[in-house]
Amino acid sequence: MVNMKRSQMFVKTLREAPSDEVSKNASLLIRAGFISKQMAGVYAYLPLGKIVLDNIVQIIRDEMNAIGGEEIQMTVLQNPEPWQQSGRWNDNVMDCWFKTELKNGSKIGLAPTHEEPLTASLIPFVNSYKDLPFYPYQFQTKMRNEIRARSGLIRGREFLMKDLYSFSRDEAEHDEFYKKVIQAYERIFDKLGIGDITYKTFASGGSFSKFSHEFQSISPIGEDTVYLAKDKKLAVNTEVCTDEILAELGLSRDELTEEKAVEVANIFTFGSKYSEPLGLYYTDESGARQPIFGGSYGIGPSRIMGFLAEHFADDKGLVWPDNIAPTKVYLINISNDDEIVKFCNSLYDELIERGITVIWDDRDVRPGEKFADADLMGVPHRVIVSEKLISKKQVEYKARTLDIVENLTRETLFAKIN
Repeated sequence: MVNMKRSQMFVKTLREAPSDEVSKNASLLIRAGFISKQMAGVYAYLPLGKIVLDNIVQIIRDEMNAIGGEEIQMTVLQNPEPWQQSGRWNDNVMDCWFKTELKNGSKIGLAPTHEEPLTASLIPFVNSYKDLPFYPYQFQTKMRNEIRARSGLIRGREFLMKDLYSFSRDEAEHDEFYKKVIQAYERIFDKLGIGDITYKTFASGGSFSKFSHEFQSISPIGEDTVYLAKDKKLAVNTEVCTDEILAELGLSRDELTEEKAVEVANIFTFGSKYSEPLGLYYTDESGARQPIFGGSYGIGPSRIMGFLAEHFADDKGLVWPDNIAPTKVYLINISNDDEIVKFCNSLYDELIERGITVIWDDRDVRPGEKFADADLMGVPHRVIVSEKLISKKQVEYKARTLDIVENLTRETLFAKIN
């Protein structure tokens, strides 16, 4: 386990917001010592921020594995050839490219997504219907040359994406998996604590299907506008909110409310859009050559981290769910009295032995500074050890989201945390 004693940790908190940061989520995360701003839209993850990001990633990974996903790792540097074959190397077709040159003068790109290179990579491996279906996914750094990058982790130029791709024999097989992804995403959002505010949202499907789907989290901080049918747990994107589409979905304008939202995931059917121009075919049971039917399924762990940081914050700082937080417990010794330190050390060790993550703020600073840091960091459970209480074999306990303070024995403390 990583050393989680504040006197030995690489973390520094700030009382004031950084002057060059306009987004609330990034400002809070910088103040709490979770991230470091490198430039507009580009952030580095410090130890506590990396733990939170990894916790989000693991929730997503578990659900991707459960539906048959196989984790891979593609490259950031991109050979132009497959992108030229699909037509998306052209900046007029896809305007978010970062491109650079090798020393020999040839151009390469920095990946904004991975449909083309993954499709091209499968050509030597997929020949027969027996090789399908295949559901690769990855957690990959993406680069997008956003014109506007003023929303912190919610819209960055460099960000972490989970991108899953389905390679199916036909549309029916694809549709079956597509439904499984929707269900997996709904489980993910429940585990992230935003299932009650996140809605499957109908959006344009382009030329290969009538609809694609976004997952929009309703929030006043949102940049998107959706029309919400709350009772039916559905939403409709502005671009497809026509009378014809509403009738097809069994919705009426009277039951819709206009809401601000943050897009936290999306899924697309693209059929043979990439397999045909890149030459990814298979031989079916009758011996006929068929293009592979594809889909893509994105969810942004770093964007979700930014959204959670901002949406659930209060006037004291961050507020993390237990399974997302960098640690479950923030342990504070009220003084450096030998008995208090000895008790804290014993409690710290026992928490770890019980599998409960903990930061022990063992610094020689005022108690008020420790309390403020516990709130700013958003740690769910605060435990305070004082001379008065250890004589009763008790500690002071406070949940991050409640103002109630309780005096608990060790056993009742462990039960409360779990």
